[in-house]
Amino acid sequence: MSAEQHTHHDQGHHGHDHDDGHAHGTMGGYMIGFGLSVILTAIPFWLVMTGALGNAQLTGFVIMAFAVVQIVVHMIYFLHMSARSESGWTMMALIFTIVIVVITLSGSMWVMYHLNHNMMPVSAHDMSQMP
Repeated sequence: MSAEQHTHHDQGHHGHDHDDGHAHGTMGGYMIGFGLSVILTAIPFWLVMTGALGNAQLTGFVIMAFAVVQIVVHMIYFLHMSARSESGWTMMALIFTIVIVVITLSGSMWVMYHLNHNMMPVSAHDMSQMP
């Protein structure tokens, strides 16, 4: 085997052009994910700071929707999850992630609602009686 054939043979097996079935990120993909993450964080921040929606409950639901979209963006652009990788494990990870997100978001909203309801004084008159 000549040196040229040996070098060509080694590049086929040891080169970086192989496809191992895993998604690989590119700088452009990471920048798109980063830009979307910044936008999906800035809009809810702006909604809360300006009170643009006027209704606190509606604002909470909109923020939760933005949070879910941001989780999907992170899964696609940073965790490289797609329907074709790792023969089914991605779907299991997606289902697990959705279950955890639903539990976390609904539990957080439940706790915040009950803390607000049970800890806040009813009127200004009640505030004057507090030590």
